Amino acid sequence: MKNRKKKNDGQVKLSSYLKPYWLTAIISPIFMIGEVGADLILTKQMSIIVDEGVLVGNQGVIIKTGLMMLLIAALGGIMGLACAWTASISSQSFGNDLRVAAFDRAMHLSQQQTDKFTTGSLITRLTNDITVLQDLVNMILRMFVRAPMFLIGGLYFTLTLNVKFGYVVLAALPFIIIVVVMMLKKVNPMFLNVQKKLDRVNAIVQENVTGARVVKAYTREEYEISRFDVANTDYRDTAYGVSRIMAYMMPALSLIMNISVIMIYYIGAKLVDASYAETMNVELMKFSAGKVMAAASYITRILASIMMVSMMFQQFARGKASAMRVRELISTVPNITDGNVTEAPEYGTIELKNVSFKYPGSSGDYILKNINLTIKQGETVAIIGSTGSGKSSLVQLLPRFYDVDEGEVLVDGVNVREYDLHTLREKFGFVLQKSELFSGTLADNIRWGNEDATDEEVKNAAMIAQAHDFIESFNDKYDTVVAEKGASLSGGQKQRMSIARAIVRHPEFLIFDDSTSALDLGTEARLQAALRENLHGTTVIIIAQRIASVKNADRIAVLEGGTITACASHDELMKTSETYRDIYRSQMKSNGGESA
Repeated sequence: MKNRKKKNDGQVKLSSYLKPYWLTAIISPIFMIGEVGADLILTKQMSIIVDEGVLVGNQGVIIKTGLMMLLIAALGGIMGLACAWTASISSQSFGNDLRVAAFDRAMHLSQQQTDKFTTGSLITRLTNDITVLQDLVNMILRMFVRAPMFLIGGLYFTLTLNVKFGYVVLAALPFIIIVVVMMLKKVNPMFLNVQKKLDRVNAIVQENVTGARVVKAYTREEYEISRFDVANTDYRDTAYGVSRIMAYMMPALSLIMNISVIMIYYIGAKLVDASYAETMNVELMKFSAGKVMAAASYITRILASIMMVSMMFQQFARGKASAMRVRELISTVPNITDGNVTEAPEYGTIELKNVSFKYPGSSGDYILKNINLTIKQGETVAIIGSTGSGKSSLVQLLPRFYDVDEGEVLVDGVNVREYDLHTLREKFGFVLQKSELFSGTLADNIRWGNEDATDEEVKNAAMIAQAHDFIESFNDKYDTVVAEKGASLSGGQKQRMSIARAIVRHPEFLIFDDSTSALDLGTEARLQAALRENLHGTTVIIIAQRIASVKNADRIAVLEGGTITACASHDELMKTSETYRDIYRSQMKSNGGESA
């Protein structure tokens, strides 16, 4: 699709996403001009039927003019359909490209920036806000021409009937302007507030859909329903406030329009009476009933077009709020940007030099303090420590989910800030504690780590991850469709699927972030044996709480309060690290004295 690869750095003009569809965007208003012209001519032809046909009983004029009207109506209808079709192509394509660009930008934001926007707000911007802009474009291509055309064309035809009818329009216009300006002045600031309230509703929906099992497990359905009800009611009340103000505008404008029509009939009646006073010959009448009907119709269209313009201003106001929110997203430059390095002098090595880090926006102390750690190719290094010691934070610095505050992180001898991000992250297979699966088959989920993987590679990865046996137990085996977010699988099965997905990637570095916590010790032991046997040369980093998960690693780094206090093999740590011995003894005690 055109325009999808657009660079969106700095301030972005959303209108640029309409440029690839300029042809249909230009043609659409032209077709609308044809449709409006046909409608205006039809009104003129109707007055001819009344005056020269019905009033004098001339069947020939009625038939001839009627056939002409049918032809004009057919042409107008074709023009209207063509306008709707071309406007739809332009607006839908604009919305599609804008949504893709916004989603692309959201996917490239850093974790810090995503948290700042919030998930609920991103969902609203990608759906509701862009739909508002899409509808606005459709309206501009159609109504932006239709309303002025009816106003100008209707006024022209009305004045050709009698100049006095123009006075009615001039008298009504100031009242219409006052009503529109007063209403829009009140509602304009409210549209942005409505979208913010919708953000909150979407955030609660997202939390409860993803956390449905937790809600049910703690029987907190009523609490969450109540929380949603509060947010939804707040959104409803804010939106209702806008609708209520706009509701006052339509009756006021309708009242002005109806008074104007009455005045047209009053003036028309006077003119017809004057014509009868001069002559009783209907054919020579200076003003007639047909002209009065035409004038009333034109005035109605003129005032309706003015009302239409007022509704356009309302849509513009709402579109302005949505455009600001979408532009804010698309114009946000990711604060973790690409370097230029695509090749490295080493393979499978990691070095952290004097690394200190705290999460952006945090006012507290550093989570990691002066970390120094070197990992060689093919080495298995484990990181163990208490909750909150910074284990997960440390490994998130390697693929550059976050940047360090002090020091530097080297991967294959190159500072991660200098890497092309795609090149850097392709080196890693990352297995998180929380397993995320996607819609599709089991094979699709494994192949998600490497879309070019063959069936044999998928099967081999599953066997290493100890997932092959349970996959084979399903009727459809690898073609078994995964329920939403993997709801049809157990926690251990989802973890093994995530491990297989990382293995099929053939990464330089394989990171397990407490991702075997749902596996029993036997399955975990078989997994580790399979990893040692099949992943020669792959550097493995394991974060775990259990000594049993890390005791066979080449080295184990003990993390305390954000600092590495010891780093050696299991046997050596048992001799030299009091913290490690405490962890070991506590786990042995909790296991009833069995070997950890």
